[in-house]
Amino acid sequence: MHAVQFADHGDRGVIEYAERPEPSAGRDEVLVDVKAGALNHLDVWTRRGLPGIDLELPHVPGSDAAGVVESVGEGVTRFEPGDRVAVSAGVSCGDCEFCRHGEQSQCVDYYIIGEHVPGVHAEYAAVPEDNLVAVPEGVDWATAAAAPLVFQTAWRMLMARADVRAGESVLVLGASGGVGHAAVQIADFAGAEVVATASTAEKLDYAREVGADHAINYAETDFAAQIDDLTDGRGVDVVVDHVGGETWDDSLKSLAKGGRLVTCGATAGSRPETNVNRVFWNQLSILGSTMATPGEVDDVLSKVWDGTFEVRVRGRLPMSETSRAHELLEDREGFGKVVVVPDSEFDE
Repeated sequence: MHAVQFADHGDRGVIEYAERPEPSAGRDEVLVDVKAGALNHLDVWTRRGLPGIDLELPHVPGSDAAGVVESVGEGVTRFEPGDRVAVSAGVSCGDCEFCRHGEQSQCVDYYIIGEHVPGVHAEYAAVPEDNLVAVPEGVDWATAAAAPLVFQTAWRMLMARADVRAGESVLVLGASGGVGHAAVQIADFAGAEVVATASTAEKLDYAREVGADHAINYAETDFAAQIDDLTDGRGVDVVVDHVGGETWDDSLKSLAKGGRLVTCGATAGSRPETNVNRVFWNQLSILGSTMATPGEVDDVLSKVWDGTFEVRVRGRLPMSETSRAHELLEDREGFGKVVVVPDSEFDE
């Protein structure tokens, strides 16, 4: 089969679409005939190399994919050949104290398909049964592939960790990205007043289309100052900051007294300075969030499948052009997710 892979860490030039042995399904695994995959910023970081993660090279990236069940291992009970499935990439042990209490994404041995182990950007992928969700007929492959990681992440951030309630105000940074455009829709669904930031007028228009009440161009103005104006100095109840870096201090400035900042990543830098005085004086909560529980995955994907939430796709490319797909993410081109399709399945 052919698969996206890289034999060394580095820039986009290390990516290739090359032959690789076709996997087979283990006892508790499902062999998926992949119809589409989708990129996340995690793929960029994995390609560049993450501290503390020593991958077996060449490595196949990719945490998001969807396709048709080709075969199943003898221990599989939930799926059979011909079923439509999508990958939910978080893997937990099932036995630790957190798993036993239903908090699988806090598992002490938690890992992510595509980051810590080979991923699913290939013609075929062997995936643990527990990491697949059923995809209804009528849901297109791009939607099925692009939804799971970002929508489960945003759902847990807003609904479980930040506990957003109707009537509250929510600021979503980087609303044009995968997690961002999901967070805007989920905050709107929860009944919040949503403020979104993005870097171009076109992206801001898209943010409004998917649920933002207000939109701020962070490339042209200080978003914390704009929040101060919008809220008459009060600030917002919740900030969704998956950017980090230079946004961090302004995110804290944007919060009302007793506000909550929830974060799932740091695409612009993981070690920003924190004004601790602001945190304790304003009694702020800083909440971390990673992926989601299986139940949360089911809850949010059911709303993607029925059309409540929309997956925006900024680009659809053959897997042989995955380097260009990475470029779309790194240069922040477009709004929404980037989808890659096995060359054998690609139809322009």
